[in-house]
Amino acid sequence: MEIATPAEMALMTPERAEVLALDGLGWLAAQDDGIQRFLTQSGIDAASLRDAADSREMGVAVLDFLLGHEDLLLPFCENLSIKPKDIHLARHVLSGET
Repeated sequence: MEIATPAEMALMTPERAEVLALDGLGWLAAQDDGIQRFLTQSGIDAASLRDAADSREMGVAVLDFLLGHEDLLLPFCENLSIKPKDIHLARHVLSGET
C-alpha cells in the first residue's frame, strides 16, 4: 500500500471523508449483495442503518468494511476514480486518528 503524502493527507477533510463514507454506503446498497454483506458483518439491521447512516461511527464502519473486502473496495474506487488509499485516509480522518 502506498503511504499518503502530507499534501494528500491535508486534502482529506472531514467533510470529504463523510462524503466518501456516504458514497460507499450508497454504492454498497446498489450492489447485488453488498449491503447485505455489510449488515451481516456489522450485526445491525436495516432500520438501524437508516437511523445512523450519517453518523461518523457508521461512516467508519462502512469504510472499514470496504477496506476489509478488496472485491468491493477496488470496484468502488474505480467507480469514483479514486485510489484505495483515499478510503484509508478518509477512515482515519473520520475516526479522529489523523
